[in-house]
Amino acid sequence: MEFLKEFPSLGRSQLSAFRQFVDGHFRDFTRAYGEGIEAFFNPLLKFLVWFEKLLQATPWPIIILVIAALAWAGSRSWKITTGAILAFLAIGVMGMWEDTMSTLAIISVATFLCIAIGIPIGILMARYNRAQSLITPVLDVMQTIPSFVYLIPVVMLLGIGKVPGLLAVCIYALPPIVRLTNLGIRLVDREVMEAATAFGASNREKLFGVQIPLALPNIFAGVNQTIMMALSMVVIASMIGVQGLGVPVLRAISNQYLALGLMNGLAIVALAIIFDRVSQTYGKRLQSYRENGHG
Repeated sequence: MEFLKEFPSLGRSQLSAFRQFVDGHFRDFTRAYGEGIEAFFNPLLKFLVWFEKLLQATPWPIIILVIAALAWAGSRSWKITTGAILAFLAIGVMGMWEDTMSTLAIISVATFLCIAIGIPIGILMARYNRAQSLITPVLDVMQTIPSFVYLIPVVMLLGIGKVPGLLAVCIYALPPIVRLTNLGIRLVDREVMEAATAFGASNREKLFGVQIPLALPNIFAGVNQTIMMALSMVVIASMIGVQGLGVPVLRAISNQYLALGLMNGLAIVALAIIFDRVSQTYGKRLQSYRENGHG
């Protein structure tokens, strides 16, 4: 019984020692490699700053024309295209243009990074079951761990600013594109793959000529989810110095400015709806193209 009484305190002291060990080593790591890691991400920071300034400096009619062209190219729907134009006009009239351009910049760069990193990882998982069994638990952790928790090491390593916010957004938004790329390639019909093998196609030809084209609807569903999750991180990322629509929302929460919070929150919702409808419609068009054999 005496042992049972002492056990909780023994466990607490060991846990405290373990925490101190982890904290001390992480601090040593940040001091030793922090500058090197910042230098590694410096080109990304420069590109992000350049892209944000480009969007903010470009006259609004040109931005709206580009948005309308992209919406039409993706959806082939006059309703969605008109909705996108009206939404951006409303954002401009309400004085949220610059914040929206900042948000658009970080979401665009984050989505591009997630696609560039996520699709190759998804392909790797689809090719090798061992890779899938190793990567899946990592994706589970990335999706379930509270976003505030992984902000801590990112901020400790890189401080407060655009790059830590971008990395936090990418960590949160990466899993869907990885999972759905893996799923899409695994769902490719075996008979199709056997036919490609019978025609003497190499692994590379089968991947780029058969598997990826047939998996595109799933991949675009992953892109859609990645964009949605990136947008949902906008307010949290504003806590560590990311400019955009999240900053006024955060200010509204702390100062109880209902109108300011609602307006900027609705601007985030408008962006989410536009991106969602365009990417979803494009994914459906790819699906019908695959099923019917024509577009």
